[in-house]
Amino acid sequence: MQVPISKQLRQFHKLSAGMKDAYRGSDARSLVKQFNGWMDRASSGDADTTDYDHAKTVTDYYDLCTEIMVFGWGESLHFAPLSPQESLEESKLRHQRLMISKLELQEGMDVIDVGCGIGGPMRQVIRDTGVKVVGVNRSEYQLEKAKSLIAAAELDHMVEYLSCSFMDMGTVADNTFDRGYAIESTCHAPDKEGAFAEIFRVLKPGALLWGQEMCMTDEFDPDDDRHRAVKEELKHGIALNDIATTDEVNKALAAVGFQILEAEDHAVGEDDMTTPWYQPMASQRNTLGNALRRTPLGRKALFGATRVAEVIGVFPKGAADVIKLMDRTANAYVAGGKAGIFTPLYCFLVRKPL
Repeated sequence: MQVPISKQLRQFHKLSAGMKDAYRGSDARSLVKQFNGWMDRASSGDADTTDYDHAKTVTDYYDLCTEIMVFGWGESLHFAPLSPQESLEESKLRHQRLMISKLELQEGMDVIDVGCGIGGPMRQVIRDTGVKVVGVNRSEYQLEKAKSLIAAAELDHMVEYLSCSFMDMGTVADNTFDRGYAIESTCHAPDKEGAFAEIFRVLKPGALLWGQEMCMTDEFDPDDDRHRAVKEELKHGIALNDIATTDEVNKALAAVGFQILEAEDHAVGEDDMTTPWYQPMASQRNTLGNALRRTPLGRKALFGATRVAEVIGVFPKGAADVIKLMDRTANAYVAGGKAGIFTPLYCFLVRKPL
């Protein structure tokens, strides 16, 4: 269905206002250049451990790119198994409710959202279950946006926020939370085992944790030049220090003491009627109501329009460079998905033993 021109203009204006707020007068071109430089150095092995802070690089990435992500993907910034009978938004909601059911959430529980982003899944979790949530995030910009959206939904009395890295939640006591979830967040951890150990510490004995990881699949061949090139593009485009295999994720979970109850790649459909998870970024086919702006043609048009809008001051300087970075990321996702060597949907349910 064609989106009316008036609605497209409103979306364009909202994106412009959001990016201006995010960059606060800074020239995004220099920020993108700095980010690309750090990631290139880290990838080549040239980054001196004394002056490279991966957590800060990830924070800079989300400060730069959050508004474009929301514009293209919605307020729940995660992937989901897709169906041709559903829109992207409906598929994400179904996936969130799967997580909610697996965690057996009940009113009155204390839950930690590890890497809460702007709080899209958090709002659904609270609406559906009545639990209280602590959202952990190192990006102050994302936390500000999460607070605004939570307040607009009149759910702010159910949420507390912790501005820190999930690698070190030292202000949180041991055995605090009844449940936890980490949706596409611990993939950014420079030390997977260290991240899981810290989450393990703050969960109560018997607590459940749901995680959704970005992983290389069993199809990935480290000796294949093309596979390695795609992996490097994914690392750069998503600000990842490395991309673990599914087996490495399982080993890290077990090493810190978690009991693995379920672990599977939800990108692998049970029948031929499923839609590839990367389809919305590849074309408008097989995705109900898919927005043109997510597709290669739409991204190209957005880049051109934003470049012109920068000149007349409608968009902040460097906005088009951020869109170019996100286009590069989308192309990497599609390449990894089509090759079958990458999944953003490796989901696990684990328990902290009693």
